[in-house]
Amino acid sequence: MNSKSTVENSLCRSDDLNVELTLGVSPSRHVSSPPSSSSASSSLLPPPPPTLQQQPHQHLLHSPTNLPPPFPPVLHVPRRYTVIPPPTNAAAAVASSSSASASPRAGGGRTRRNPTQGPRSGKSDSIKPIFPWSTDRRATVHSLSHLLSHDLKEVFGDAQCKRCEARRIIRYDLESKFGEVACRIAATRHLMHDRAPAEWMNPTFPDCDACGQPNCMRPVVDGKKRNINWLFMLLGQTLGYCTLEQLKYFCKHTKNHRTGAKDRVLYLTYLGLCKQLDPNGPFDL
Repeated sequence: MNSKSTVENSLCRSDDLNVELTLGVSPSRHVSSPPSSSSASSSLLPPPPPTLQQQPHQHLLHSPTNLPPPFPPVLHVPRRYTVIPPPTNAAAAVASSSSASASPRAGGGRTRRNPTQGPRSGKSDSIKPIFPWSTDRRATVHSLSHLLSHDLKEVFGDAQCKRCEARRIIRYDLESKFGEVACRIAATRHLMHDRAPAEWMNPTFPDCDACGQPNCMRPVVDGKKRNINWLFMLLGQTLGYCTLEQLKYFCKHTKNHRTGAKDRVLYLTYLGLCKQLDPNGPFDL
């Protein structure tokens, strides 16, 4: 028994000695393995992760062959623009608009439409005079001096009753009736503000001798505008019975502004006719 315990004690001391020897080995010692085994083991191990100094594409070079190839680097190429010339018509339009904007008219940037255009193509300015006080021009009468020099002192026209439709001829003295209109314009023009007064817009007509109806004998206006008896209606101050289109016809052929409401165009018609009778009178527009 003593010999057996002695052997066990000796084995324990040898084990402790081996442990002490193992723990006492210096960490600086390195046991190198054979070159062949080291190269074989390194080929089987995965590559180390990339460091901060190592670029991503360098790490991909050491990756196994079964990984997908890396993406090519993105190159920022400047974009090139191709200028397509406009069509010929568009280029001409752009050139014309630029030239127009480069040299605007003195009054402003927008060109105003001419409201005093002449008759349409196919129509002549000259017509056959219907009345002895009319000229061969549309919507134009002779001057007062010309009519008096030709011993034309009376102006007449047809009128019809609105109630019984009886017709008769009404006559006006040229000088006296024109004097009434001229004096009224000279006295109250500053109050009209380029607008016809209510008495011109709603004129008073003569009474009917056939049925006795007051304020019913209205002038007969021809369906053709060139045959309207302008002077007869001026002396009777019944131009307000004309329609707006008929008044615009007069302003069109006398080169007057013809846009606006009826009171505006009627005012221009009165002054235009007075200007034809007395070119030197206070009837400038």
